[in-house]
Order: sequence, then structure tokens, then C-alpha cells
Amino acid sequence: MTDTNNAEILMAQPRGFCAGVDRAINIVNEALIRFGAPIYVRHEIVHNAYVVNELRGKGAVFVEDLQEVPKGGIVVFSAHGVSQEVRKNAEARGLRIYDATCPLVTKVHLEVIKMCKDDFTVLMIGHAGHPEVEGTMGQVKEGVFLIENIEDIDSLPFFFDERIAFVTQTTLSVDETKEIAEALAKKFPNIVQSRKQDICYATQNRQDAVKFMAPQVEVVIVVGSASSSNSNRLRELSEKLGVPAYMVDGPEQLKPEWFAGKRRVGLTAGASAPENLAQSIVSRIQEFGPRQVRALDGVVEDVTFSLPKNLVD
Repeated sequence: MTDTNNAEILMAQPRGFCAGVDRAINIVNEALIRFGAPIYVRHEIVHNAYVVNELRGKGAVFVEDLQEVPKGGIVVFSAHGVSQEVRKNAEARGLRIYDATCPLVTKVHLEVIKMCKDDFTVLMIGHAGHPEVEGTMGQVKEGVFLIENIEDIDSLPFFFDERIAFVTQTTLSVDETKEIAEALAKKFPNIVQSRKQDICYATQNRQDAVKFMAPQVEVVIVVGSASSSNSNRLRELSEKLGVPAYMVDGPEQLKPEWFAGKRRVGLTAGASAPENLAQSIVSRIQEFGPRQVRALDGVVEDVTFSLPKNLVD
């Protein structure tokens, strides 16, 4: 039995929406207000089922192929970014484009373009098939190679003294990315990295918050969708720290046995998970047994990104 007199839910700080996600959702909502439904969105605007379903209910139509968008229609590019080929196809079809690419992802796109112009071979640390990776690698026709793990470094067909640079997917594990970067530097002593790391501030902050929270709890709940890279990294990080973790999309996915005998439960949310969803999950956990909610100390984020000029002018 859990000691209900001392049972707690500890809330990680920060958690939930980052500035890039907030901006992307606002772009779709603003487009719906200004132009009415349907508004087409290439790929899920962010990787969260709750958010996508809410926008779908307002009239957003999510597509993977631009051929599904009527000629002259309005299309929003997701926060993950798109390749140059996708952008050119949209323009060729006469689509009205509103770009919700996170500005921090756009920064990586520009880095790749510049590195290739400067005759570097570019390595991208990331996960195959992730839309951010596909969009970033698709900024140039050739010259970018994917690295998913340290083992991939051994098969690289380059000499140690070639002009090589690297970038990273913005939502990766901070610690694992550091390990891969160190291994790359060992094999290629002259490798070049951008002056500012590519892992986004929100990814770093949420992982740091889990590192602070995990030693204080017996189980961690991560609010996030299975398709969300940064949410998966939070779950993996908790488990790496020795604390069992479960990732849920909604309160109905919680199981009472996860909390049996557990005095302290930790809760965090991926950067694409809304706070109202996190609060509904807190309420459901409390239904399994009385628990006080306590917010932990952490970074208070005040980053904001403006909407595209062609949407607000």
C-alpha cells in the first residue's frame, strides 16, 4: 500500500510546449481563422496525437504527399521542416505556403547549406526516417551522410584529414550526441561543428529537468506520443538513470499497477505535449489514490518566435 499521507506527484520544470511548437500550432490556428477550413498541413504539425486531433477537428487536413493538396490551396509546412524538393514542388503547384519550421531547425538547414558551399562533407547525427532529418539532409542534393550511432562512424569512407563537418537533429539525447561527437572528433581531428550546438534549448532543458527529478521519484510518467523524438528521449533518460518510465498519450493509457506501492511519481511532458493534457493525466493518477502535487524548481523559459510575415501582414 502507498502511504497516502506522503504520496506526491513531482512536476518537472520545464515541461511541455517549447517556443517552436507553440509557434507552429499558432500558425495553423491563425490560418484557419483568416482563411477558413480546409488548411492543409504537410506531415503532423508537431508529433502529438492530442494536438493533431484537436486541429483536425477545427478543419486542418494532414497530408504526407502534396498531391493531396488542391492546386492553389493553402499548405503549412510542419515544425520539423521540409527538403528543398518539397518546397519546390509546393511552389510548382501554386500552393500558398506558410512555413511553420522551427527557427532552430532552420538554423541547422542554413548551416548545412553553408558547409556544403564551403566544400565540406557533412555528417548529420540523427534518426533515419525522422522528418527533421529528411528535411535537413534534403537542403542539398548531395554531400550529407547520416550517423545514427557510434558504430556508423567505423564505416565512414573518409580519410582523417578530409574537410568534414557535422550537425545534429535538434531533439536528440544530449548525452548520446556528445558521445558520438567525441567519437567523430577522435577519428577526424579536424572535424568542424557549428559555433553553437544544434540540440535545441528546450530539449536540453527538459532532459536536465528529468535528471534532477528522477533521483527523487520511483516512477516517471512522460506525456508524449510515440512518434515524438524528444518525448522518447525523456523516457529513455529516466530508464538510463534507473527509474522505470512510461510514455502516455492520454489519461486512459495509465495503469494503476504502475503506481502501486510508489510514494513519489514524477511527471514530465515532451516539447509537443500541451499542459492541459499533462494536467488531465495528473488528475487520473490522483484517482488511483490521493497524492499531493508539487512543482520542482527548474529553468523558466521565456523564448518566443514570431509568426511568418506573410501570415500576419
